[in-house]
Parts: sequence; C-alpha cells; structure tokens
Amino acid sequence: MVIKLSATFVFALFVFTSCKKKDTSLGVKSIDQNELLNSAMVDTFSLITYSEPEDSTITSSPYYALLGTYNDPLFGPSEASFYTQLRLATPNPQFGDLSAITIDSFVLGLEYAGFYGDLSQKKVEVYRLTDTMNVITTYYSFSTKDCYQNDLVDPNHNLITPNPYDSTIVAGVALPAQMRIFLDTNLARTIMNDAASNPDYFASNDNFLNYYFKGIHVKVNNPPQTSGNGGILYFDMTSKYTKLTIYYKQEGLSKTYDIVSDSYSATFNNIHIDNTGKQVSSVIHSHILGQNQFYSQSAKSRAVINIPGINNLPSKAIIHEAMLILPVEYQTGYKYTPADEISIATRLQDGTTGLYNIGAGIYDPFQKQYTFDLRSYVQGVISQQRFPVYVSGMLVNALIKGTEIYVNPKLFNTSCDRIVFNGVNTTNKKKPKLILKYTEF
Repeated sequence: MVIKLSATFVFALFVFTSCKKKDTSLGVKSIDQNELLNSAMVDTFSLITYSEPEDSTITSSPYYALLGTYNDPLFGPSEASFYTQLRLATPNPQFGDLSAITIDSFVLGLEYAGFYGDLSQKKVEVYRLTDTMNVITTYYSFSTKDCYQNDLVDPNHNLITPNPYDSTIVAGVALPAQMRIFLDTNLARTIMNDAASNPDYFASNDNFLNYYFKGIHVKVNNPPQTSGNGGILYFDMTSKYTKLTIYYKQEGLSKTYDIVSDSYSATFNNIHIDNTGKQVSSVIHSHILGQNQFYSQSAKSRAVINIPGINNLPSKAIIHEAMLILPVEYQTGYKYTPADEISIATRLQDGTTGLYNIGAGIYDPFQKQYTFDLRSYVQGVISQQRFPVYVSGMLVNALIKGTEIYVNPKLFNTSCDRIVFNGVNTTNKKKPKLILKYTEF
C-alpha cells in the first residue's frame, strides 16, 4: 500500500545537549509509482507539540566565541561573553635589555567570524583570571571563572564599533577583519619583566597557564538597550590572527611578541538569556500554548514534536518519503534572522537523557521554511531498528524511545540564532505539514 499523508500540527521547543549520529539505509530505495497497487490517503495523524527549556547547555570548545548583548522583541535580552586561555607562542622568551625597550601597544586581536543582530558600539572589558581552566573540563552556558577586579582595557580605547566586513590594517598590512582591543601597556611591561626574573613561569605552557597567566574573560558593559537593538559578535578562536600581541621597539627596531589562542586553549561561552514576559516563556511553561507559534533559541530552548501516529503504521512498511516542512514567521530584511540550518534528534532507550542526531534541515529564504527528511527515522520506529551508542563507555544497541522529535538551531551552543515557527493554528498562510509515502508488502 502506498500512503500519502499530510498532517498539520502544533509545535514546541525543547533543548538537546549532546547528539550522536548513525546513518541508516532503511527506506532509502523507493519503488516506481507505476509498480504500486492499492493506494490510499490518510489524514488522521495526531501531532503533539510543546516547549521545554535547556538548563545545561555545554559551551566548552565552542565553534565560535560569543561577545555582546541585544534585546530581542520576541525573546528578550541576551548577553554573551567568553573565557579563554592564551598560550605562549614560544616558551622562554628572551627580550634582552629591558631598559632599551619602548612598548608601543598591547593588543588583543579577535578575528571576526560573523555576528547576530546589529553592529552597534560596545564597551569592551577584559579581566585576567585568578582561576585555572583546562580543555578536558566540561563548561556550561552558566559557568564562570574568578577574575581580578581591574579591567585590562585601555580606558581611551574601550568603546568599539565592530566592523567585520573590511580588512584590518596592522603595520601597513591588510589582515582579515578583526576586533582590536587595546590593553594597558603596563601589563605588557610586567610580562617582560617577569619573563626575565621568573623564567620558570615561561618555560612551558603548563607553567604559564597554571601558575602565571591563567586566562582572560572578555565581556561587554553596555547600557540598557531598547527592544530591537544590539547584537552579538562571533570570533574564530583558532585563527592565527586571534592573539595577544606586545608591540615594542628595541634600540629603534620594531618587534612583536605573541601570546596565542589555538586548538589547545580551553575556551567556553557564558550566555544569559531572559525570556521573562515573552510569549516564548509562556509556551515553554505550558505545552498547550504552542499552537499559534512555537520557538527555538540557541542555548535556551528547542522544539519538540510528538508524532504518535507513527506507531500505527504497518510494521512491514517500506518508507519512501517522510518530508517534514516547517514554515517560519519572518519579515525579509529583519535583523534577527532564522538560523541557516537546524538539527533534529530523538531519544533512545539507552537509559540516558542524551539525544541522538537524526538529521538536519536547511532554511529556504524564498519559501521561508525548513525541510527535513525523516524517512530513516520513521523507518527505524516502525521496524524497531536498534542504533549503536556508547553508554558509560560501553557499546549498546538501543531502540528509539517514543515518537518525539527535537529541533533547534544547528549551532546550538555557539550562536545566538532563534526561530519563530508557524503553528497549526497560525493566521499565516503556511502551516507545518508532514508528507509521508510508503509501501506495505
């Protein structure tokens, strides 16, 4: 039997923290429509959607470091900062005669990787950590580290208007666009003096990070923003241009010394989002309210769709198509855009609370919608397929648990993306739907 199913449904948000993916070939091959017999139309799927928050978003080793604030009219204010280690480019630095050195500047360069919102001016602050970090520790969006109280940024250069579009000129050379944060040159002088008087601190990066320069916290201190204003910047922390540089002259010769950020540097984002008083908060706390609109927001919440009717499909069915289409509410040109790509996941009966990645959807700006291929997922449910996952270091083969699907921006722990989906009762023209085709033998 070939069935084509259209379903409209209420949607909601949920958050998933860690995802594993295992592709399956079930349902990949389809049968020519001319070979099919006994077709029918079914439209009785009951779909349940609701919203739930994510309280423990892991932000260790993020794809991007986040910095800034913005006040979203629909999601409320968001604030992002980051903590990171900076490593010696070369151990045992030898600066020679310190009395012959003149320090020109001490600059933290951060290569831009993008932004969300607008490029309004920001007051940037940098604080030196008193607490250590390491790459094997799991950090969350709420994690913090203790710091010294004095701001390292030169007060004459702490107001910065971001420009991620144009090259940055340094010593007459055009470099990839970066934010240049000028720090107190007294700290640069202190580092040089300590390298000479306490060389053990500079003998290795372990000594440097654990006992001398444990890292920095980069944040903004913006005045309150009105609704619809502000933005958050994205930085590439593994770029060779993301580094702390001492620019100095020695006997008239210009020189530099770098303290770098790389893949061995521990980094995590601290993200605070306040949905208080917004409809998204109501939907998160009351599952029944997601019928008109439902939401997904990085680091905060995900959409959950329960499709219980999948369990009523014939166990011997071969799925040829299971296409989930999710229209969004978005006005072209608005600064808070939908995510370019979103991820979908499910839960397994493996005794854990983690999520299992089952695919992704790409945003179509012309149709203003996302499209997911759920064929393998639906086939896995009705065929009771087992998926290999590691639980406490042991490989287990687990069934899919329930018929819930979890949706969120793909860069969930390292972006500020948010999405407003059309619900089943939306007043907009397009409603969400599922198109399903299968053959039963």
